[in-house]
Amino acid sequence: MTRVLVTGTSTGLGLGALHDLLDAGAEVVAHVRREAQLEAVRRELGVSVPGVVGDLADRAQVRDVAEQVTALGGVDAIIHNAGTMDERLVLAVNVVAPYLLTALVPAQRHVYLSSSMHRGGRLNTARLAELDWTGVRPTASYSDSKLLVTALAAAVGRLRPGTWANAVDPGWVPTRMGGAGAPDDLEAGHRTQAWLALGDDPRTHTSAYWHHQRTQEPDRRVNDIEFQDRLLAALAQETGTPLG
Repeated sequence: MTRVLVTGTSTGLGLGALHDLLDAGAEVVAHVRREAQLEAVRRELGVSVPGVVGDLADRAQVRDVAEQVTALGGVDAIIHNAGTMDERLVLAVNVVAPYLLTALVPAQRHVYLSSSMHRGGRLNTARLAELDWTGVRPTASYSDSKLLVTALAAAVGRLRPGTWANAVDPGWVPTRMGGAGAPDDLEAGHRTQAWLALGDDPRTHTSAYWHHQRTQEPDRRVNDIEFQDRLLAALAQETGTPLG
């Protein structure tokens, strides 16, 4: 039975992905920032699923989350769903946390939350050296963070044979971040995440950029090998943890 860790499950896409995975017969591990949120997730699901707790803006807590997952017996797939639009935290939560969890938690399938806004990122290879990954001062936009995590997905798919690493643009959906008036289909967003994590459909046995179960071409920087390698080198140096 497939076992999937989903980060950021208190509401929205993450909670929806948990429902989809359970409906498909998978086992899940729910991640939340606070213990009280885990109990709320269990009430919403109607089942006492295992969970891990930690603030993904804090690297020490990200490492602790990885240890909690290991203590639970590990997982087959990770949906890196948690995210923020706070420009002070976008690098820590949207990029560093998925990177560390990828490096520290063995899994055959990784699904990273991207956005069509990644195309508006202003970063290039040279500017990667200017980033403050700690969150002390904001040096990247939300769009930048989504460009980086989409490039991370492409790099993982390239460098880890036998691992399927996919990035998902869920669309502008009505979540806490997207707002109640967002026009896109929330269910299609989390359904695509769960579908990729399960890996039952042969179409998912790849590493690509997706929107509503269809592949799309990401920004050209995503598949630029030099850009990917500089990103991985910066993250390895900053965290002291190589991707491996």
